[in-house]
Amino acid sequence: MRRVFDDLARHSISLLPINFSRETDMTISRRAALIGAAVLTLATPALAQDAAWPSKPLHTFVGFPAGSSPDLLARIVTEPLAAALGQPIVIENKPGAGGVIGIQQMLNAKDQDYTFGTTINGPMTTAPRMVPDLGYDVAADVAPVAMIATSPLVLVVAADFAADDLAGFVAAAGEEPEVVSYGSVGKGSGAHLTAELFSDRAGVEMLHIPYTSYAEVTTAIIGGEIDSGFMAPSAAMQYVEAGTLKILGITSQAPFDQAPGVPVMAGQAGLPDDFRAELWNAFIAPAGTDEAIINKLNADINVILADPAVQKRLADMGWQVAGGTAAELQQRIVEDTAIWGTVLDRIDTKN
Repeated sequence: MRRVFDDLARHSISLLPINFSRETDMTISRRAALIGAAVLTLATPALAQDAAWPSKPLHTFVGFPAGSSPDLLARIVTEPLAAALGQPIVIENKPGAGGVIGIQQMLNAKDQDYTFGTTINGPMTTAPRMVPDLGYDVAADVAPVAMIATSPLVLVVAADFAADDLAGFVAAAGEEPEVVSYGSVGKGSGAHLTAELFSDRAGVEMLHIPYTSYAEVTTAIIGGEIDSGFMAPSAAMQYVEAGTLKILGITSQAPFDQAPGVPVMAGQAGLPDDFRAELWNAFIAPAGTDEAIINKLNADINVILADPAVQKRLADMGWQVAGGTAAELQQRIVEDTAIWGTVLDRIDTKN
């Protein structure tokens, strides 16, 4: 049996003050989540007064290179998390296979309760279908801790494209199969899967043209080689401001701060009200990690994500803070796995 933790005084949660003068749509729900997380930690019997955890540095595996977006997000969260825990958190960059190797390395590490990971959604939701010999089962081997941030995609077309809104775009795409084209950075990429999800939900068939980079996709849209593409708002806004692209909609279910004024796609132009396609980043642990540790990490991460300075750093990178409970992250994994599974079935059928 694991050691019982009982040092709430040494490792207590200090809720950050909330600046009521800068309330956003997320403030009330975020505050409620933080209070709930704090209460959960206070109520956890394993964290009483003489806790030994953490008594040494922690390690967090990131399946992408240093300086990449997932790496930077991990550092934005783990720096204050280390301060809250009173121990260093060592980032272990293990790039490869779209983030899969990072999870494999986390699961192969032997230091239980001191080894964690940060990951994007792909290795948790689509890799089980797309990567042969994955080496892990998400439900059995990975314990969700907390969602860190989300980022939707936007549907962009050239500034002179005939349609000025999503309804016009869907009408054009529905005139005949593959009359409207879209670009992505390859089969199985986020843009490809999102476009296929959109096509399925909107009841249209678009022509997929793969490229090797988003820069090429953008150039092809502006140059009239293809009609459209899904990309991160941060990548599209500079071209919108320059007048060479226009955005027809965003794939989140709520407006996105980094794409002001862009309408959500959900419930528009025949799309269902629950339409959603987002990238996300999360903090995870190996299955079997002590539940008290997961509860404490979740509570501390939610406090960190409530800090306006952290929110700004994430926003500057094109991300919006998420937070929430470990159970909510688990549910999101299940939902997204099912959604992308139907999209992969669709792609397999077409090919």
